[in-house]
Amino acid sequence: MTIRQIIKSIALGTFLLAIAAAASPIIAAQPAEGPDRVRDVEFTYHAEISGIEKSARVIEVWVPLPRKDKSQSVSGLSIESPMHVEKIAQGADGNSIAYFKATAPLPASIPITVSFQVHRTEQSADLLKAQNGSEAADGDKSKYLRPDNLVPTGGKITEVSATVGHTSAPPYEQARAIYNYVVATMKYDKSGTGWGRGDAIYACDVKKGNCTDFHSLFIAIARSRGIPARFTIGFPLGPAGSGEIPGYHCWAEFYSGGQWVPVDASEAWKHPERRDYYFGHLDADRVGFTSGRDLIMNPRQHGEPLNFLIYPYVEVDGKPLAAAQVKKDFHYSDVQPN
Repeated sequence: MTIRQIIKSIALGTFLLAIAAAASPIIAAQPAEGPDRVRDVEFTYHAEISGIEKSARVIEVWVPLPRKDKSQSVSGLSIESPMHVEKIAQGADGNSIAYFKATAPLPASIPITVSFQVHRTEQSADLLKAQNGSEAADGDKSKYLRPDNLVPTGGKITEVSATVGHTSAPPYEQARAIYNYVVATMKYDKSGTGWGRGDAIYACDVKKGNCTDFHSLFIAIARSRGIPARFTIGFPLGPAGSGEIPGYHCWAEFYSGGQWVPVDASEAWKHPERRDYYFGHLDADRVGFTSGRDLIMNPRQHGEPLNFLIYPYVEVDGKPLAAAQVKKDFHYSDVQPN
């Protein structure tokens, strides 16, 4: 090989190495798969009520039904049970239930199956409008400033609120500071006892819990500062295909700029790369059921107001049935959109 050939060979190798080096960062920088924007699934909600005493005279069951709103449409709703059932709207929050009732003689076990198809789209707020902070006169929001039984707005919540951001900032900026505080301070941890009740004081003290605890803390601080905030609970959807759903999921919204802005602080904790996304957006991997806390049902239950409603609430002869006597399972499977 001549000197000239050697020089050409070296130059070619250097050129190829430069191309490889330039290409590597591009490959490494490919973004991870983002949140789903649309889901179409068949959803099955099944419960089996057991251990009913032979002496029981009346059983009543309240089961939540899926919401219908701008991010979620429902079709093909089917309810199967040997009990008499009525579908009853629950008022301004958009909640709806299936109300079951049966009288003696009662079987030892009663099945309930609710199935439907749901089309869920990504929920997004106009964040520029929310930052503007101009409030539209579209109804009284005072109910979303009042405390709930486990979501107080004074005492310790006021103390914590004083350490978060600036109370003189616009609502949007305050809400972002509260969201950042919750995500940074809380830990998604379902060990021990006390978690899962949506107890804002528990969240303050223990600084861990599940989605109800994360969002109860967010809502409590927001309301304590005059920012309307509300709670919604439903179920998460797993990866494309089909699967069992182990339990519920919940999220929150705050009001700013004449609109409700969604947040999912617990998902932001689980997925730090989506922390910005979950302030103002909700992915489509969920099905919404009920909104609100301290629920008084229609027909009214004999027991105390319900902390929230996602699993069946059962009363036998006017007394709440133990949750252990209600077996539950939930299933989804993706379908082709209509």
